[in-house]
Amino acid sequence: MKERMGRAIVISSGKGGVGKTVTAINLAMALNSLGKNVVIVDSNLTTPNVALHLGSPVVPVTLNHVLQGKKHIFKATYTHHSGTKVVPASLSLEALKNIDPARFNKAIKQLKNIFEYIIIDSAAGLGREALLPMGALNNEDEILIVTNPNMPAVTDAMKTIQLAEKLQKKVAGVVITRARNKKNQELATKNIKALLEKPILARIPEDDAVHESIMLRKPVVLTHPKSRAARSYMRLAAKIANVEYKENHSFFEKLFGWLVK
Repeated sequence: MKERMGRAIVISSGKGGVGKTVTAINLAMALNSLGKNVVIVDSNLTTPNVALHLGSPVVPVTLNHVLQGKKHIFKATYTHHSGTKVVPASLSLEALKNIDPARFNKAIKQLKNIFEYIIIDSAAGLGREALLPMGALNNEDEILIVTNPNMPAVTDAMKTIQLAEKLQKKVAGVVITRARNKKNQELATKNIKALLEKPILARIPEDDAVHESIMLRKPVVLTHPKSRAARSYMRLAAKIANVEYKENHSFFEKLFGWLVK
């Protein structure tokens, strides 16, 4: 009987600055906290951010070395203190030379033999670098589209979905970030769903806890686990893993639940 391989999930966005990397990191950490064996891969080779967000910008071996054929993927795999594994990309411009995209597909396949979930932080936009992780996806894999609730971001998300579907890759749904519940300042969730024609898997609220966690260079699910954003990421992870997630509310949170929704 063939062993079940891991599932790769590309976190993609049509434009930068929408919270794609924050979503990739927190989803990976949330899945890990649910007991899943997870690795996050930074495939944004020109402007990598995963290691920066996690407080370890410089490491001796990176994904770039793997794509240059110099190192095995597991030599570029590091363990975050949470237990989540991380494959960072290099900050060096020199490390962009002699990159072979075909080696990326091989590396992801090797990771699938070990991990349940491979969370891939893609480059933003629709260029060749953004196409790199999509090319490594099989039928069991999928793409999550991250967008903000404004028309420019949603329009770019629409283009990303169209590109993915043209490549016959599965788009599982959309994650809306930095939502503020201000009717006159952002698109309603139902309108975003109608425009993109994809399910809305999560709605991450604008939350000071996220900004604080970025300054601390740690995921919000670890620094502020009771924050609205962290809970939203936990619910997203539970939905993806198809497991139940029970939130532990204090007496006052239950009494004044509307304050934390």
